Amino acid sequence: MWAMRTQFPNEVEEPSDQLRQMCLDIQSAVLAATKALLEANLEQANQAISFGSEIALESGRCEHAAVSILTTDAVRNRRQVTNAVQLVGDLARMGALSAHIANVARRRHPYNAVPESVRPVLHRMGETAAAIATSAVEVLQTRDPIAAAHIEGQDDAMDGLYRHLLDKIQTSSWDGGVTAARDLALVARYYERFADHAVQVGRRTISLAAEGDHQDQRNTARGKVVANV
Repeated sequence: MWAMRTQFPNEVEEPSDQLRQMCLDIQSAVLAATKALLEANLEQANQAISFGSEIALESGRCEHAAVSILTTDAVRNRRQVTNAVQLVGDLARMGALSAHIANVARRRHPYNAVPESVRPVLHRMGETAAAIATSAVEVLQTRDPIAAAHIEGQDDAMDGLYRHLLDKIQTSSWDGGVTAARDLALVARYYERFADHAVQVGRRTISLAAEGDHQDQRNTARGKVVANV
């Protein structure tokens, strides 16, 4: 699961590439879900849901590989493997949340789930979610703490959009109806949770990289001791 440091069973090849591909699929899913929501586009909704299913299957494979190695005596850093499992779980949740957004659009089809008055904020939430997925890919590839911190700033922006949308649908002047308000409250929460899980992806990635570096240092020190014996 974490190709830099942790060796997983042979059936899981190039795990770091798998994680990055999951992020790219998540980005595609949330973009499709947002388009489905804003355009009442059933095809895009189904595509987002399909992406969500594929992401869930891939995360299941990774988790199964991790559990398999945790039951053996070969792994030296169980905390690192556990952290990697949690990272995959966060990616899986991001895929599932994208599918939840798409399900709202599909449930309301052929009608549009988003009243005109809140379309701009929903559009911005979708763009922010896609940008967050892009940032997660960058963090997985570079293991850069600055890139991980950038996700937290994007999460703050999403939180602001979340509160803005809730304010709009809870005001006495809201004229979009009860059903739309309920659906939008759910959608807003899905986007907000999407961003929260991306923050965890960034944090866990940096933690894994740091732990791997420490393991390398320990291995180097151990090798020097053995060489001097």
